[in-house]
Amino acid sequence: MSKESRLIEDAAPRVFWTDRPGAPGPYEPLRGRTTADLLVVGGGFTGLWAAVLAKEENPACDVVLLEARSIAYGASGRNGGFVSDSLTHGLGQGARLWPSENAALLALGRANLAAIARFVDDHGIDADLRLVGKTTVAVAPHQVEELRRAERLHREHGEDAVFLGRDEMRADVESPTYLAGLRLRGTGGVLDPAALAWGLARVAERLGVRIHEGTEVTALTRTRTGVEAGTGGRGVVNGAMNGAVSAGQVLLATNAFPSPLRRLGLFVLPIWDYVLVTEPLSPEQRASLRWPEGQGLTDAGNRFHYYRLTRDDRILWGGYDAIYNFGGGGSEQRDATHERLARHFFATFPQLRGLRFTHRWGGAIDSTSRFTPFFGTAMGGRLAYALGYTGLGVGASRFGALTGLDLLARRSTARTRLRMVRRHPVPFPPEPLRWPVVQLTRRELARADKNEGRRGPWLRSLDRFGIGFDS
Repeated sequence: MSKESRLIEDAAPRVFWTDRPGAPGPYEPLRGRTTADLLVVGGGFTGLWAAVLAKEENPACDVVLLEARSIAYGASGRNGGFVSDSLTHGLGQGARLWPSENAALLALGRANLAAIARFVDDHGIDADLRLVGKTTVAVAPHQVEELRRAERLHREHGEDAVFLGRDEMRADVESPTYLAGLRLRGTGGVLDPAALAWGLARVAERLGVRIHEGTEVTALTRTRTGVEAGTGGRGVVNGAMNGAVSAGQVLLATNAFPSPLRRLGLFVLPIWDYVLVTEPLSPEQRASLRWPEGQGLTDAGNRFHYYRLTRDDRILWGGYDAIYNFGGGGSEQRDATHERLARHFFATFPQLRGLRFTHRWGGAIDSTSRFTPFFGTAMGGRLAYALGYTGLGVGASRFGALTGLDLLARRSTARTRLRMVRRHPVPFPPEPLRWPVVQLTRRELARADKNEGRRGPWLRSLDRFGIGFDS
């Protein structure tokens, strides 16, 4: 066994958040035919929020939710547990793509995060929600000035942003790799994503939503009165017979998974991301880090790590490699990436040498070319979709669910009037062209990191077309 392999030999190939009892259900697969006013396809955050919000708005609405695997099986249960008020993948991205609407987007994002916090409190969901903001750290000299510029941008928009020099940053969180930091408060925090998803499912069930797990929607057909969703044999467990739902309206919330509305695949790029979680820190190890507020941290580069403390003082450490495989498939385990993450972890925190990793996993992020979600309708307005959160869906999924419900109701709201909602991102090319284009972009992003952030002709061309790879 190589030295690198030994770093992850103790890590179980399981998701930390869901590797415990307490999940709701299990919910029986759909058997036979049924009807509904609203069919929600997908049991992650967007689908769960849509089901709950639809019932809160109209308790008489008959809602059915179908999930191909189990509640929070996908990105909603596999992410790092960062929650943000951003709807635009960061303030700079929103200012660049929608300068005239950025103030409205900021206000909607802040209201959305506040509503999530109220919901968790009102329903007694123990999701370990801590609105402690986050810190972005500079680990290369050119990133220091980037953080100074970012501080000015955040302050211009009324946010609590503080630039930290090297000594100030290391006095807050201790790592020899830190050259500076940007501390943001009030813009988000951390939580236990599986606990939030499971809490949402329980609230949905109490409100009367009919939930079926192990039920994959394989076909959608427009009918005179609505949409019929058929379920094939794939994903149906316990020998359940194929079923069908005749619904007046449908909300698609399939994230990075293939959608039964196939044309949406042009806009979603499944990017595979990987994560490690350590064993609980000893009191001495915890003290060696300082980190009094327990905020999440990220690097400032194009290829970045994200990391945070859990409730029981483990460190979740992920990111850096963003893998796209030909055709979009992937594996939940990737030894080379997990080993690289482990090496980077101990380079960042050498005082933790000897700490073991207990969990490792991977999952797909539903990225779009502009790094922000997209929305729309189909089938004569009877179907709506909200997809493409690109790693910020823990918070933005509630906004996505509300927007999807607005579109189904044909309501003109502050959400549906946004250009972000009315216009789709640039589609990705189909295979076999998609894979080499993505690989070229990944190489150019890595090259920019090594070249003091300077972007080459390819990335500058993408910027001009509104492609969202701006750092």
